[in-house]
Amino acid sequence: MKQTLLALTLVAMLPFGAKAAEPEQTQQEFAVYVQKLKAEALTQGIKPEVVDAAFADVKLMQRAIAADRSQPESRLTLEGYLNRTVPEWKVKQARAQYQKHKEELDRIAAQYGVKPQYIVALWAKESSFGKVQGNFPVISALTSMAFEGRRESFFKDELMAALKILEQGHVPLAEFKGSWAGAMGQTQFMPSSFLALAVDGDGDGKKDIWHDTADVFASIANYLAKAGWQNDQIWGRQVKVPQGFDWAMKDEIKSLDEWAKLGVRRFNGGPLPKADMKAQLKAVDGPSGRVYLVYNNYQVLKRWNRSDFFATGVSLLADRIVWPPLAP
Repeated sequence: MKQTLLALTLVAMLPFGAKAAEPEQTQQEFAVYVQKLKAEALTQGIKPEVVDAAFADVKLMQRAIAADRSQPESRLTLEGYLNRTVPEWKVKQARAQYQKHKEELDRIAAQYGVKPQYIVALWAKESSFGKVQGNFPVISALTSMAFEGRRESFFKDELMAALKILEQGHVPLAEFKGSWAGAMGQTQFMPSSFLALAVDGDGDGKKDIWHDTADVFASIANYLAKAGWQNDQIWGRQVKVPQGFDWAMKDEIKSLDEWAKLGVRRFNGGPLPKADMKAQLKAVDGPSGRVYLVYNNYQVLKRWNRSDFFATGVSLLADRIVWPPLAP
């Protein structure tokens, strides 16, 4: 009996012993990996003092890896998504922020050729007007994600871009924080997007998307402008289709006149506008859900985020920001 109990005790202890050893081994492997990353950063011309400072307190962030591995598969309908992400309280806040920053927004919108309500809508969606930016140290998060290995090349490239941001002096290391995946600031740009598209909106020599609303707004506007925004167009409109409509055509891009000939009408039953524009039919929830005709600017929003839910949510929020009209 005593021997049986001893054997059971030893068996029970083995997994705990294995678990105790595994983190130590992982930490050692991580330390070796960090040295390789530092060497690679130096070969890319990043200053040694920047590299040393950036990696001085780097940590393996299992929380970031766990967040990546446990991303839930969305089962939401578009209706459910809009109810959750464009509630009345957020519309009210967005309209208030639009009015609060109107002078600055109008200046930047005119400079980049992007309507200001879309700047505010993206700001609201990405960081809740700057209040939710993520609290993961960017260098540790990106290093951890590269070390995890599933998308090593992507995260390693983003890490090198993050080091260049530090080298350029846009943000102190202590404030260089973002999401578990390394998306940063009030715009939630990845580091490579920052280097390519962030701008200095107020002329102070920095591109501060963490604290400076002028830089935040200008960077959002610059992103949209570079992606092909057309300021003389809206994003799309909700429509109705006739009974017996051939849904095999829904992904085709046609002129408004062609869609009209197929029986597509405004949601209120009126005719589609007479305009030389191309459009695509979107029925994210299928024929029984909302149906939209979407234009170029909707496709631009999908370059920001490939989700139709996201693009529709931002677009509808932008509409709600300026309608009903705000008091002067």
